[in-house]
Amino acid sequence: MTHASNRPAMVILAHYDANFGHGLLGPQLAATIIAAQAGWDCRVVGVLRDDDPAALKTALSHWFGTRRPVVAFSTLAGRPDLFRLAADLHRQGIRTLLAGPQAAVDFTGEHGWRRHAHRFRGLHDRFELALQGPAEQLLPWLQDPDGEDWRQRPGFVFCEGRGKIRAVPPAPWNEKFLRHVRWDTLLRLRGTRLAPATITSAQVLQQIGCPHAARPRTVAIDPPSGLAGIPPLCMSVQGCSFCDVAADKGFSGTLSTGTVLSQIASLPRNASGRKVAFELINENPLPGLPSLLEDCHRHGLALSQVNLTLRADWLCRGRESLERALDVATSRQVRILLASVGFESFDDTILKNLNKGLDTAANLSAVRLMRKLKSRYPRTLGYLREEGGLHGFIHPTPWDSEATDTNIRRTAAVYNLHADILPPHSTPLIIHHAASLGRWARRLESTAGIRYQRLGSIVAWWQRLPPS
Repeated sequence: MTHASNRPAMVILAHYDANFGHGLLGPQLAATIIAAQAGWDCRVVGVLRDDDPAALKTALSHWFGTRRPVVAFSTLAGRPDLFRLAADLHRQGIRTLLAGPQAAVDFTGEHGWRRHAHRFRGLHDRFELALQGPAEQLLPWLQDPDGEDWRQRPGFVFCEGRGKIRAVPPAPWNEKFLRHVRWDTLLRLRGTRLAPATITSAQVLQQIGCPHAARPRTVAIDPPSGLAGIPPLCMSVQGCSFCDVAADKGFSGTLSTGTVLSQIASLPRNASGRKVAFELINENPLPGLPSLLEDCHRHGLALSQVNLTLRADWLCRGRESLERALDVATSRQVRILLASVGFESFDDTILKNLNKGLDTAANLSAVRLMRKLKSRYPRTLGYLREEGGLHGFIHPTPWDSEATDTNIRRTAAVYNLHADILPPHSTPLIIHHAASLGRWARRLESTAGIRYQRLGSIVAWWQRLPPS
């Protein structure tokens, strides 16, 4: 794919996984805003972990042609290969920008990195600037990329003289920019060219941030199992302790029904003429789900499948709403997929340290409810692995012990969790340096006189460095 247009051009590179066909809401929303508000030719490239960087650079060169290349990076997923790619492009004189979740802290670097050489030093040496928050904040830079006025505007993070980094607080979210997404902007690397990707599933934003992150909570987080003599560390936590998005966004509220319906209207259609399956981005979607399904029907929006990601306790609290939604969905031939219920663990000690705000009993109540509703709505409700369900189960963690492992194995056996709940492979605990557990790790380093390896922006809690 090559373009000869004289319009200024930008490509947004974003982490992509092997589940081909899914859209990238944040980057594609940004591309929509940049094209509509600034007139730039803006596309999104989903980058797999095994994509060849040399082939990708060749493809980018072909796509830009004679136009001045501007490459933004978003949703990096802590990938060192994307960090290296940004450095290579920056050294070649290509303008590189950083955006998406945690852009400011990843640009700036981990707390204390100037005093502790092993900590993540940030990405300020490979990006011209970072943008934290809503994409429309970039418009002043797009209108005059070589000017200076943008440096006073909300959301920008950049280097000043002598290595000083300045961050201007971001602006609030504005619904008028969230009503429409162009889903035809996603490209994939094919050989040494960029080719359009077919979108078979997408996302609809209904809620910004997470209500669990609305109020900070003081939590006593245990030291790792192997560190004897260290007391629990009391610290303020927003949301789940491992969640970097909660720390980044907090909770900014729910969008209006009109905005949500407008987003749904802009979704592509599948082969049967219905809207493609979409994830409804809302940590507590059940109370409003029946009315949303009815509103879609009234507006002539034929849905195929709605995917939900939610907490186990909120699933149980929303049982009546979910049953009403399943009745409506059955009558409209729409499937409801519980795509990911965030169980995370079936041990109370680990759940406490993750600050899930629930216990194993709550998780098991959700399991029983899912199974019961599946028997009542076998065709309408999905949650099984073969139906696309992939539920949260974090293991290993720093707090694993013989006792926690025994608890989890016993619970899994008694409730037959391997049959329908536990995923084929668990997810190791990932600690982003700016998450609450990142602060916990740094306090451990100071308290216990240890140092953890850093893998890009991730704290490798399982790998200690030798004493300095």
